[in-house]
Amino acid sequence: MKFVFKWLFRLFLLAVVLGVIVLLSLNSILRLIMEHRIRAQTGMDAEIGRVSFGWFEPRAEIRDLKIFNSADFGGTPFLDIPEIHIEYDRLALAHSQLHLTLVRFNLGELDVVKNEAGRTNVFSAGSLRLPLKTGGGGLSGAVGPADFQRLTGLSFQSIDTLNVSIGTLKYIDLQDQRHNRTQKIGLENCVVKNVKAPSDLLGLAALISLRSGDFFTSLLGLKTNGGDPGFLKLLF
Repeated sequence: MKFVFKWLFRLFLLAVVLGVIVLLSLNSILRLIMEHRIRAQTGMDAEIGRVSFGWFEPRAEIRDLKIFNSADFGGTPFLDIPEIHIEYDRLALAHSQLHLTLVRFNLGELDVVKNEAGRTNVFSAGSLRLPLKTGGGGLSGAVGPADFQRLTGLSFQSIDTLNVSIGTLKYIDLQDQRHNRTQKIGLENCVVKNVKAPSDLLGLAALISLRSGDFFTSLLGLKTNGGDPGFLKLLF
C-alpha cells in the first residue's frame, strides 16, 4: 500500500511539473506567433520580451515589445513598448463582445523616420496595413466600429479604465541628420475612464499634442485649422 501511495504521489508531482511546462511553453509559443504576425502584417521585425496570458484569469500582458523598421528605413527602431497590460470581461468575450476592464499602455519611444527616398515610416504602406480613411480633414488612421469588428470578429463595447504613459518621440532624417530631433513627452499614468468611442480620447490626444509641441505638425506636414492641433487630425 505504501509503495502504491509513493508512486501515485510521484505521478501527481510529474503531472504538476508537466502542467507548468505546458503553460510556460504556451506563452513562449504565443510570443513567437505574435512576432510572426507582426512581421506578416507590417513587414517589420519584432521582438517581445515576454507574453503572459492568464489561462485561469481574464488578463493578458506583453512586456518589452520592440518593432524595427524595414531596410528601406535603415532597419532603425520604430516602437519601444515596455508594457501592454489588458484585463477583460470573460463573459462578454464569450458573446463576441470586447469589454476591457483595464488597459495599461506604456509607449517608451516612437521613432519617426524619413528615408533617403523622402518617405516617412508612419505613412509607409508596409508600416501599418490598417484601413485608412480620407475625408475633408485629410488622412486619418481612425478605425471605426465596423472596421474593428471586421478585423477582429469582435464588437467593441468599452474600456472601463485606460492608463497611458508616453516617454519620448524621435525624428530621424536619413537624408540629412541635421534635421534629427528628440521630443520628451513625459506623460505618466494618464487615466481615461469609460472609453466607448475615439471621441472619448480627444482630451488625451490634446494633452499629447500640447506636450509634443509642433513635433507632428512640422515633421509630418499637418496643418491646423481653427486652433485644432495637427496631432488630432493624425488620429481622427
